[in-house]
Amino acid sequence: MMTDEDDDLPPLPPGRKNYMTPEGHARLVAERRKLWNEERPEIVRVVEWAAGNGDRSENGDYIYGKRRLREIDRRLRFLDKRLEIAEVVDPKAQKNRDRVFFGATVTYARADDSEINVTIVGIDETETGRISWISPVARALMGKSVGDSAKVPTPKGIEDIEIVAIAYPE
Repeated sequence: MMTDEDDDLPPLPPGRKNYMTPEGHARLVAERRKLWNEERPEIVRVVEWAAGNGDRSENGDYIYGKRRLREIDRRLRFLDKRLEIAEVVDPKAQKNRDRVFFGATVTYARADDSEINVTIVGIDETETGRISWISPVARALMGKSVGDSAKVPTPKGIEDIEIVAIAYPE
């Protein structure tokens, strides 16, 4: 059974906002709109129909529908909380483009000479090649310039990396 405790948000540094890109904010708003305006009303109709069929204890449509409705409501609460504390930061507006800040795409070299490209985004926008601004790598890169070195804590110990390139969207 799900409780409100399951809605806990991943931790943000104390006193910080939930920074996100305009695209990330738009995706959360669109997801919330779809859940509220399309998916939830459809599931409510199914549950109402299934409830009218009598015995609910063995009614698969009713049981599944109620479970799905709880999942949707839980996700809506999560999205509402995230959007309430969101602070949209547009990387295109970054004026100091020679340093790493939120929204930057950074290429860095590791000790084995491999190069990694990452874009620093909000905690709800991470996926392959996109890292949270509160991740150890992003925190080590913040404020640095091309040619600067940074120390990143890893499970195997401290890793030295060097910034090769910094780019911001146009």
